[in-house]
Amino acid sequence: MNNDWSQQLAAARDAASAAAGVILGHYRANVAVTVKADRTPVTVADVEAEQAIKNVLLAAFPDYGFYGEETGTHGADRDAVWLVDPIDGTRSFVREYPFFSTQIALRYRGELVVGVSSAPAFGEVAWASVGDGAFLDGQRLAVSDIADWSDAALSTGNLGSMPASPARWAALGDLIATVARNRGYGDFYHYHLRASGKIDAVVESDLNILDIAALTVIVREAGGNITDIDGRPIDLDTSSVVAANAELHEDLLRRLAR
Repeated sequence: MNNDWSQQLAAARDAASAAAGVILGHYRANVAVTVKADRTPVTVADVEAEQAIKNVLLAAFPDYGFYGEETGTHGADRDAVWLVDPIDGTRSFVREYPFFSTQIALRYRGELVVGVSSAPAFGEVAWASVGDGAFLDGQRLAVSDIADWSDAALSTGNLGSMPASPARWAALGDLIATVARNRGYGDFYHYHLRASGKIDAVVESDLNILDIAALTVIVREAGGNITDIDGRPIDLDTSSVVAANAELHEDLLRRLAR
């Protein structure tokens, strides 16, 4: 595998910046909302931001594939494929609060190698590439080393399908009763906090790879562990996440095991 992803990372950061300009131009502008077949909302900002991202990335790397939330997939069988969600958190965008982000990742021969997570209305950008560490607004990130749940902060995100497994739901409840603090920061934000060492664990049961691909690179490069809820590596079919430091991750998986 290529050990230098600096050019790809630079292109992804440029693409995120281009998207931010589009998104902020539409933010709080009462844009029209369309509901897709999967009942998720989409706006002109989503489509225009993804096109701006695609223009930057494919100009820099025309032979790479592209998998976008809004404009679809081409070249998915190529060694290198960009994974893009132009506005992860469209509902937040529509409701005019700042918990939405642009997610751009590069997958190379099955491995996630570059990630950029840009939250333009929130005012922060995180990025990482394999072997080069993770950064938030230029500051290097490192996860916490807290090893006891009684000292730990846990954040949960989307949990809609979790109650379908009563034992797992009960285990999460038991954990919430144990930790020092529980919150539901959600979306990009609790992964930024996780990678920064400001919280210690994240659990989500309902998401897709475009939501989490870039954040996976960032969390790993900050020294954290991240898998799905069954302990499997993050991949194209991922629909859940457990992220924690090494001291807590295995115990968290054990607690949530079916």
